[in-house]
Amino acid sequence: MRRALQLARHGAGRTSPNPMVGAVVVGPDGTVIGEGWHRKCGEAHAEVNALATVRDVNLLKDSTVYVTLEPCSHYGKTPPCASLLIEKGIPRVVVGTLDPFFMVAGRGVQMLRDAGIEVVVGVLEPECRELNRRFMTAHTTGRPWVQLKWAQTADGFVALPPEAGENPLRMSTPVTMRLMHRQRALCDAIVVGASTARIDNPSLTTRQWPGPSPLRVVLSRDLSIPGNLTLLVDGMPTIVYNGVKNGSEGAVEYVKMDTRDPCSWLEDLYRRGVTSVMVEGGPRVLQGLIDAGAWDEARIEVSPRRIGQGVAAPVINGVVAACHSIDGNIITLMRRS
Repeated sequence: MRRALQLARHGAGRTSPNPMVGAVVVGPDGTVIGEGWHRKCGEAHAEVNALATVRDVNLLKDSTVYVTLEPCSHYGKTPPCASLLIEKGIPRVVVGTLDPFFMVAGRGVQMLRDAGIEVVVGVLEPECRELNRRFMTAHTTGRPWVQLKWAQTADGFVALPPEAGENPLRMSTPVTMRLMHRQRALCDAIVVGASTARIDNPSLTTRQWPGPSPLRVVLSRDLSIPGNLTLLVDGMPTIVYNGVKNGSEGAVEYVKMDTRDPCSWLEDLYRRGVTSVMVEGGPRVLQGLIDAGAWDEARIEVSPRRIGQGVAAPVINGVVAACHSIDGNIITLMRRS
């Protein structure tokens, strides 16, 4: 199962909205005779890839398949993996954790058991759930997994006072910026408020890291954002949640709803198949999610720079999961307790 977890991680940034999954086939003499992982959404699942690497298929009738997540039981973009395991005559399957997705949710395991296959569930379950914490959170809460992200000065500010005229305030280094783009590539969507969109005019792409750019999301209650923003004119898919109108203009979709209620737009993103979002600001949007308890992880970068006064950073309480010093900045990962 540890090897299956190792294999599953190769799919990071490529499988969403599917989970990362690894599979290992162990022959009757206890040696590994096949292994694979889910490489990309829409392509073969881990079990299919692992079985395809087995040279002597006659060994399968006495083999065990280890898989990090419950085999699927439904037809999606590919046939059900549970059916394949039955077809190949696998006598024993060891599953890391059950799949919370409503179209599976125990049905895969039951299908295998109904076919006479011995099934063991819960091997290295905490590690298997942690691997796919985005996927697990989305399908158990009905909203995407939410990562908050901001950079602040050592004295607790995310921006200079509006009258200073030097915004945006740059605090990330080239190295930490590149690492942040890696985090973007791991999320399905990226969210900013209207003020951040106006002041920073960001593109919110993964241009500094190989991988797909996330769906861009802007929260603008009164649509007080300039029409020439990069987010609105560069032709990449963007959703603008607002309190004014519905409609589409090129690659931009306008969705009317109460943007002050984070649950409303998070639930809409989940219905669209988004399982993870990174929220980059501004502080009002971030604090609203914190106050609503609608967050799962926060990535806080602290620069040694001090400015004395400015826009205060969000106030957050949680459990520190990791802390690193990179290029003189401190990056803390915090999780909701």
